[in-house]
Amino acid sequence: MKSRLITAAIALPILIFSIVYPAYADAFPQADLLFVAIAAFAFGAGLFEFFTLTKKLELKADAGIGYAGAALLFVLFVLDAPSEGPDILLAACAFCVAMVVVTQTFRFREDFSKMLSGIGATLIGIFYVAFLGGYIVAMRTGFDSDPGLSTKLLAFFFLTGMGSDVGAYFTGRAIGKHKMSPSISPNKTWEGFAGGILLGAGFGALSTLWFFPELPYQVSVPLGIVIAAVGVLGDLAESAMKRAAKSKDAASVLPGHGGFLDRLDSLLFNAPIVYYFAKVYFG
Repeated sequence: MKSRLITAAIALPILIFSIVYPAYADAFPQADLLFVAIAAFAFGAGLFEFFTLTKKLELKADAGIGYAGAALLFVLFVLDAPSEGPDILLAACAFCVAMVVVTQTFRFREDFSKMLSGIGATLIGIFYVAFLGGYIVAMRTGFDSDPGLSTKLLAFFFLTGMGSDVGAYFTGRAIGKHKMSPSISPNKTWEGFAGGILLGAGFGALSTLWFFPELPYQVSVPLGIVIAAVGVLGDLAESAMKRAAKSKDAASVLPGHGGFLDRLDSLLFNAPIVYYFAKVYFG
């Protein structure tokens, strides 16, 4: 518990600064790049951890090709390709698929028995971490036409997502008795899930009251609940990967929290939801 709190005390101020600083740095148009750099590091570390898990399962993922495909998608998300160039983003996804299939054809030419698992593991790494995570970056770079909106959107996204995760964790530890899915995540309980949902709704309402009046309560509260619920699905999906690899955490680089993938899991599935919601709602 102590190491968990210490890690949060160090990492959270850095993340908060990278989110808030651009709103107060009109004279420095490159202020967004701090958040982009942090995201690039986190996604790179998360992808490394994912490929480490696949290595334990002997799935023969091609990490080099995976990083190349992830880098291509990351750059497009920095340029807000989902909005500014959706056809380019789709073409890049098609290119990544073709690139992986072709390169693995030659890589496994002496033994094709592991080819399909190698292709699948490589593609899942690219799209799970870089494609889904890319929408977090696009939240930073894709709303320049409305000053301050990207900062508020990211603050809402992380506050509700991470807040509900913390709520679920402490509620589960305090009163959790009914296991949610013990074969996937032994410590996750329905009581913790309920606590996370309540905190998601609460932090959604707090966001409206505190810094996001453009998002009324009738929108922020349901959206907070959706983020909390989808975050649990993301957590369970990553837990299943770890169970398959017989690993408690994806890594141990963040004391008390595991690895970067353990922190990203509940955010990745929510990123495209919040991005496209904002594109439609704020038009």
